Amino acid sequence: MSGRTSAVHLESERFSSFATARVAALTAIALLVASGCSGGVRHSRTTTSVASTTSSAPVPAPLQGLHKIQHVVIITQENRSFDSYFGTFPGADGIPTTPGIPTVCAPDPSTRSCITPYPDHHDVNTGGPHSATAAQQDIANGKMTGFVRALQAAPLGCRVPNEPDCVDPGSFVRAGGDVMGYHTQSDIPNYWTYARDFVLQDHMFEPNASWSLPAHLFQVSEWSALCTNHNPNSCHNALESPRLHRPVNGRHRPSPIYAWTDLTYLMHRDSVSWGYYVVPGQEPDCQNPDAIGCIPTKQRSSTPSIWNPLPYFDTVSNDHQEGNIQAIDHFYASAKRGTLPAVSWVVPSGALSEHPPARVTDGMAYVTSLVNAIMRSPDWNSTAIFLAWDDWGGFYDHIKPPSVDQNGYGLRVPAMVISPYAKTGYIDHQVLSFDAYVKFIEDDFLNSQRLDPKTDGRPDPRPTVRENVSILGNLANDFNFNQSPHPRVLLPPYPKTTLIG
Repeated sequence: MSGRTSAVHLESERFSSFATARVAALTAIALLVASGCSGGVRHSRTTTSVASTTSSAPVPAPLQGLHKIQHVVIITQENRSFDSYFGTFPGADGIPTTPGIPTVCAPDPSTRSCITPYPDHHDVNTGGPHSATAAQQDIANGKMTGFVRALQAAPLGCRVPNEPDCVDPGSFVRAGGDVMGYHTQSDIPNYWTYARDFVLQDHMFEPNASWSLPAHLFQVSEWSALCTNHNPNSCHNALESPRLHRPVNGRHRPSPIYAWTDLTYLMHRDSVSWGYYVVPGQEPDCQNPDAIGCIPTKQRSSTPSIWNPLPYFDTVSNDHQEGNIQAIDHFYASAKRGTLPAVSWVVPSGALSEHPPARVTDGMAYVTSLVNAIMRSPDWNSTAIFLAWDDWGGFYDHIKPPSVDQNGYGLRVPAMVISPYAKTGYIDHQVLSFDAYVKFIEDDFLNSQRLDPKTDGRPDPRPTVRENVSILGNLANDFNFNQSPHPRVLLPPYPKTTLIG
């Protein structure tokens, strides 16, 4: 079999697998939304917002300011840059143009031309490599011109779409791949509606300059590390490969050790409820992010994976909190009953993630179903939804990331705040990263306690207390807690779009 034929065969095999996963995932979501979801949510702790009171109990004082938010929901999608989704959004720091013509480009070494950003109306994209190495290639010493070059230098023909250093044969169907393509309002109308009606953040950076696993680790713990044993002090910085281990008796450990402190430790200690909700389906799960192939694994709430790292954290098992990691139907059920925990993280399956080659329309439909469920919930008037994409996926962005420490920031990603107290039609230009989510949660529920090894009781050698970085903005600026609660904006999961294919 020739190299080209082999690559095409792999591509066909890959899309067939995703098509099967897509049908199963969409069927499951449709059933969940239609049925209202039966089943309960188990939390060992609850917040006062859902506690019952007796007629003789004193009436609590009205909540003020930030504390009007009693439920934080963090929805994380996959692999899109800010410019690829909102590069033409009015008023945002989008693709530079004069007038209306892009003034930026990325050199294509194969043709000695320079490819400017262009509208790409394909429902299925391919993107580019998005490892730590690819991030540095794309950034190109601050010139932001390496996207096509990084694409062409990446290994070709991976079996698994989530390999951060790999690209797929379909990337080369269009000249220069599609890393310079961007979507317009007519492609992703629901996302633009949320951005227009609530808050769009145009300087949200991935917290780490690397791929999905470190991004998800930072989201729950502010660090990505490799630990040699279950002592937090055995951990050391690992931007790219936190799951690889030093040999023990000539053998590698079968699973990683996440011994450093994560946010659930502080929440459990302070009786703050939380849930981590996982859409069942498939997700590649490779030990080596530089590998060119591995077998996709089934994803469910009990399966530790690159998008579901909490089961590997010592703090979660030591505090007997594994039951808070649940299937997505529990989230829909809790929203319907008005029993959302204080903090929820929600992660998709591969087919609903928008991670190439998943369809944009399917991801948008899934996110819309989540937002609609929250808006219909009795908890809506006390909820803040933080929606973001975990890394840039190799897609073009024109803003050089700030340097915080040896881990990041990474490239810009789309991000929004959806809440009854979110400012209306507001574009937040603050420098942000997912660290701001942790800071918001700590300020709202934990009396501003930080994941600081000097104060949290579990010392580890993390290089930076990320919440305290001076350039990090404050998400509280995205809210107006004196306004009347914003009305619900219920949208059809599958609106009419200009996406093709």
